Amino acid sequence: MEENLRNEYEKVKDKISEEDFLKKIELLMEENEDNTFYNEISSAEMIIGKLSSEQEVDQITSDEDSDVTKIDELLDQRRSVNIEGRIMQMSNPKPFQSKNKAGELCNLTIADDTGSIKVVFWTENIRLLKEYNEGDLIKIIDVDIRKGYSGLEGSLKRRSTVKRLTEEECPNFPKYNEVITNIEDIEFAEDVTYNIIARIIKIPNVRSYEKNGREGKVASLELQDSTGKISYTLWNKNVDLIDSLELHDGDTIKIVGAVPRKNRDEISLTHWDGRIVKGDFDVPDFEEDITPIGDYQEMQNITVLGIVTKLQDVKTFTRSNDGSEGKLRSFSIADGTGEIRVTLWGDNVEIDLNKGDIVKIIDGTERSDDYTDSGYSINTNWNTQIVLNPPVDEERLATFEEIKASLHPVTLEDIQESDDDGLERDVVGRMMVIQEAREFERDDGNFGLVRSILLADGTGKAELALWGDKASDNYKLGEIYLIENARTRLGEIDVSLNVGASSRIIELDEEIAAKYNIPSFEELEEDIYTYKSIDELDEYDKDIKVIARIIEVYDPREFERGDGSRGVVRNIEIADATGSIRLALWDDNAEMPLEVDDPIKLENPRVLYNEDHLELGTTRNTSILDPSDEEIDSLPTPDELRETIYPQKEINALEDDDRNVRITGVFKDPSNNILLARCPSCGNRLEPDSENDDGAVCSFCGDVIDEPNYLLMLSGRFEDDTGEVQITFFDNLVEELLEMDKEEIISYVEEEGVGIFEGKLDDLSGMTMEVIANVRFDEYNEEVRLNPKKILDKYY
Repeated sequence: MEENLRNEYEKVKDKISEEDFLKKIELLMEENEDNTFYNEISSAEMIIGKLSSEQEVDQITSDEDSDVTKIDELLDQRRSVNIEGRIMQMSNPKPFQSKNKAGELCNLTIADDTGSIKVVFWTENIRLLKEYNEGDLIKIIDVDIRKGYSGLEGSLKRRSTVKRLTEEECPNFPKYNEVITNIEDIEFAEDVTYNIIARIIKIPNVRSYEKNGREGKVASLELQDSTGKISYTLWNKNVDLIDSLELHDGDTIKIVGAVPRKNRDEISLTHWDGRIVKGDFDVPDFEEDITPIGDYQEMQNITVLGIVTKLQDVKTFTRSNDGSEGKLRSFSIADGTGEIRVTLWGDNVEIDLNKGDIVKIIDGTERSDDYTDSGYSINTNWNTQIVLNPPVDEERLATFEEIKASLHPVTLEDIQESDDDGLERDVVGRMMVIQEAREFERDDGNFGLVRSILLADGTGKAELALWGDKASDNYKLGEIYLIENARTRLGEIDVSLNVGASSRIIELDEEIAAKYNIPSFEELEEDIYTYKSIDELDEYDKDIKVIARIIEVYDPREFERGDGSRGVVRNIEIADATGSIRLALWDDNAEMPLEVDDPIKLENPRVLYNEDHLELGTTRNTSILDPSDEEIDSLPTPDELRETIYPQKEINALEDDDRNVRITGVFKDPSNNILLARCPSCGNRLEPDSENDDGAVCSFCGDVIDEPNYLLMLSGRFEDDTGEVQITFFDNLVEELLEMDKEEIISYVEEEGVGIFEGKLDDLSGMTMEVIANVRFDEYNEEVRLNPKKILDKYY
């Protein structure tokens, strides 16, 4: 037993055992688990009180015929008593959170002919009050009494009941006189409450605040009767009454027990333990002064009504005074007479706004704004009320519906047919190509981000340029997005769209996206890209699709661009049933995990001539994708492809433009000049420097090079039964033949000279090899030469 509980038990240890004492505490807490007043100490005090007054400890029931205790005779720690009284005050139900459970409570103040007391009704008891109001006489059966914040309080239990009494049964109880006070007659005084009947003319949005490290919320309703206006403030949990009672501006309400407050010379009311009753009360109608947007000119406390025509995302900023973070959101509304921008701040930015919503703004401030077409905008503050989709008259509704009909997204075909630059448009489509974001430097030296995305909708396509934060977000290839407030940019051929800070990008779920009838990703692919086999490719082909298998993968290599930045390029070879072609992958694409025999799909690659043959390259607008199962099935298998792409040829049948031929022969007469020095700047072949034994001179640059780049090269003759041809192996193939890596070969040559490889070269002479090679014509010697790409087999 804990020390504080032990101290309580010491008071009654001569009347009850410790075991029974603890059992009764446990029983009390189980019976009253919804009652926040009950804990181990309060339960112990209740038991002690019963034992001290010689009442039966475990008597925990009381029936209707039991004696009624007068209010002035109630004592602290009394259990299961009956009390009677007239309801003098009743609160609205309010939420509570105990240690183990959440629920509601309702406070009543009842009075008999001896005094008054507050009684708490809990979640399961509140239903008993549905038939009762202030002024009714009641009997409450089975109530526990204990000390509360402001004196003794009654607390109902689960099995407590309420019975209505008649005036004849309680002739001496105080009368209830519900005095309704006019707003103009409200004065500040201590311990005074007021009852008023008024119309709600404004419900500002709920504000949050922090006090003593705890967060709270507050909302101040503006009320009006025939005599004046007054503010009525709800705090914390009482703020929830706005939603639970479904209060709206224009409703009439009765407030019972409002507490007056005074701030400087202004009187206001606060909700405490009073009650708000929504009903049809006799209060003059409130005439709203709604001014047409086209008539605004720097006005205070205005009311505006319009339909949302443009919406921006929430933006964060840092306050200059204290460095804290703030939020704002801008949107535009129109009413048929004009359009104006509205700015929300703080908690108001979380309002669930959508384009096409009708919005009423009460107590906004209009100000000059050089950044809007109208020259004005509306600013809001903590006292501004934002009402979404309020009831409007038929004339305004017709105007709003007409405006709303013009807010739908336009097709990408319409975008491409546009000849206006800088117009804001909404579009919907699938993201067909998503490029990586890239950094750029602005004229002022700052850096920014931009990303290119190709959007298609079945009517056409358009390139999106996403800037800033929009460029850094994650997007899903093939998903449907709504892009709002994109700005047109006219190019020489196409119209593109700029998507910046004022734009919105919204991923649509399938249900919403269905109404736009966007074709599937596969259908859009067929519509945008023309499939071409490798033998059909032509220089400068655009919007093509190539599906092939990877037949060769080379190592990535770094290079330096003209601006000094570093880049990466990787060459691979791909093939389909019609032929093969080299593909250059740049930067991020060069780092892709690629394996020989993997299928690959290219959308919008660049096709160009390199010397005497076509090559493919990737650009920012090229997509590298995994082919579908159906597309893979259309490709030859790896084995079928090797038979097709690597035709077997004899030496006398070789032609100048043969590529990827498979040829078997005997390697003869290997050259011992296996290391070729090149200039690291221009790549030109270096000649020995006669004046510097340790250096070489570049005939193109003219500079002495101490550390050249080296190319491994092994030349010889290749012979079969039909003839022979010059053959030259390079780099990785030389490493394979000498069974040494490049750095090791360079080190041996620099230290020992090429003579150290004579034995290895002699062993290679006479070796039979099967190679994959390209054929080129040596114009100087007027003969064809073999450039092998892969050694398939070698043996003696």
